[in-house]
Amino acid sequence: MFEFLTQPWPWYVAGPVIGLTVPLLLILGGKSFGISENLRHACAACNIGNVEFFKYDWKKSGAWNLTFLLGVVVGGLLGGVIFANPEPIQLAQSTVNDLRELGITDFSGFVPAEIFTWEVLGTGTGLTVLVIGGFLVGFGARYAGGCTSGHAISGLSDLQLASLIAVIGFFIGGLVMTYFIYPFIL
Repeated sequence: MFEFLTQPWPWYVAGPVIGLTVPLLLILGGKSFGISENLRHACAACNIGNVEFFKYDWKKSGAWNLTFLLGVVVGGLLGGVIFANPEPIQLAQSTVNDLRELGITDFSGFVPAEIFTWEVLGTGTGLTVLVIGGFLVGFGARYAGGCTSGHAISGLSDLQLASLIAVIGFFIGGLVMTYFIYPFIL
C-alpha cells in the first residue's frame, strides 16, 4: 500500500477522484471547490483594521474553507514528505530542451533550483517577480470571483460562462508569462 501511495497516480484514477469531489461537495454540503476565499476569511478572523469588507461572520461562512485549506496543507505535506516519490520527475524531452534554452539545467529536484531557491528569490528580480506575481494572482482571483481551482473545476462543471471566460484568461496569462515575460526576466 505504501508503495502505491508513493507512485504518481494515473490520470484515470486522479481525474475521477477530483471530478467526483465536486458533486459530493455540492450534494453533501452545498459547498464549492475552491481556495481563494480563504484570504478574506483569514483577514476577517484576524480582525485586520476596521474594513467593512472583513466584517461578517467568518466562522459561519468561512470555517469550511479554512478547514479545506488546512487539509490541502496537511495533504501536501504528507504527499511531499511521507509519501514522496523517490524517483526523479519525468519530463518530456521537448520540455527539457525548452527549459535548457531558458538557462535551466538542474532537473534533479521537484522544481528547478535555478528559479526556486532562497538565493534566487532573495535577488531583486526574484523579489520583484514574487511581489508582483503574488499581487496579480491575489487581485486576479478576487476580480475574477475565484481562483483557478474554483473556476476550472467547480465553475466549469456547473457550466458557468464566467468560469469559462476566467479559465481562458488563466491560460492566456500563462502563455503570455511563459513565452513573452519569463524569457526576459531570467
